[in-house]
Amino acid sequence: MHLLILNGLANGLIVGGIYALVGVSLSLLYGVLRVVNFAHGEFVIGGSFVAYVLFQRFGLPPLAAVPVAAVAFFALGWPAYYLLIPRLARSEDPEAMSFLLMYGVSIALSATLLLLFEADTRSIDYSFTPTSVAIGPVYVSTARLLAFAVAVLVSVALAWFLFRTLHGKALRAAIMNRDAIQILGVDIHRLSALAFALASALAGVTGVLVALVFPAFNAFSGAEYAIIGFVVVVLGGLGNPIGALAAGVLYGLAEQLATVFLPQAMAPIVGFAILVGTIMLRPEGLFGRRAVR
Repeated sequence: MHLLILNGLANGLIVGGIYALVGVSLSLLYGVLRVVNFAHGEFVIGGSFVAYVLFQRFGLPPLAAVPVAAVAFFALGWPAYYLLIPRLARSEDPEAMSFLLMYGVSIALSATLLLLFEADTRSIDYSFTPTSVAIGPVYVSTARLLAFAVAVLVSVALAWFLFRTLHGKALRAAIMNRDAIQILGVDIHRLSALAFALASALAGVTGVLVALVFPAFNAFSGAEYAIIGFVVVVLGGLGNPIGALAAGVLYGLAEQLATVFLPQAMAPIVGFAILVGTIMLRPEGLFGRRAVR
């Protein structure tokens, strides 16, 4: 049992790192734009298919797809913002309309992936040498370990960007008070386009890591990661990217440790039970701040 718990902790940290990246990109998007991006899961799975295509067509190892996915999704996210988001400001309830709009985008992207890759489950048949690494008494897959290392590096780079660069500080200011920074002369549309493109790039990178950590994916897998992203965002506090990082790790640990003591099918229930308990006891999230009225 002791070994099983250690194994659950190791897998929980790795899976939690992936969930954290899903949540932090979604949280950044909501914090700056107040957009409920239900299509975020399709962005993630799109990154998985980028890694799959690069491996199948060009023989590139999965980790080589990380910078490719980051650049490609950033380049797609920037014009996508101007195409989709500014029109929402004309509606009476932009947040509700963003949910409906992005749900439609989710269906369209899922159908596009289905057209391109059909409904077959895909996986990247690539093995690292050695295939596993011993960490104390626990053996961890090398692919999972490398994916976790990349997730940590991306998280550290994102934290540095948000806290040490001018554009990152502007994004944090927009999360705190979107109207105030416009008074100071910040081009909110350009900043919002940066947030959308950055969130898209993070989603694409996360998709590459998903292809390493999880055994298979298909055109319909996006909805699962969108739901996980929303759970992590609510746990961490709406619009709190750093809180989303911590909440993602917590959710991953809870889910993986639950498989040690409960049937595997019951594991997601534990995560959602934590979500319900958090909403009831602390509606602003575990790392959010209470709104002052």
